[in-house]
Amino acid sequence: MKSVPVWIWYTALRVLLFAVPLAVLLIAGVNVWVSAAIAALFGLSASLIFLRRARNAMSSDLYAARHRETPVVNADDEAEDAALERGVDER
Repeated sequence: MKSVPVWIWYTALRVLLFAVPLAVLLIAGVNVWVSAAIAALFGLSASLIFLRRARNAMSSDLYAARHRETPVVNADDEAEDAALERGVDER
């Protein structure tokens, strides 16, 4: 079985860290805007403290995807390049 990508875990945990305090504050009867602001601050603070490993893993994955040693080439890309080269040669 494949493991779940790190970005899905990180995103799900960030949403939970915002949604749970928001729900608690709304159930407690706090104003919607105040609840959203407090939940956002709590979610940001908690994710900075508790999700450091997941954030580092996700940033490493993103860096690796953007800085590959060999670019990803699809068959469609090769066909387009060949068509463009034929067009330049014909002129």
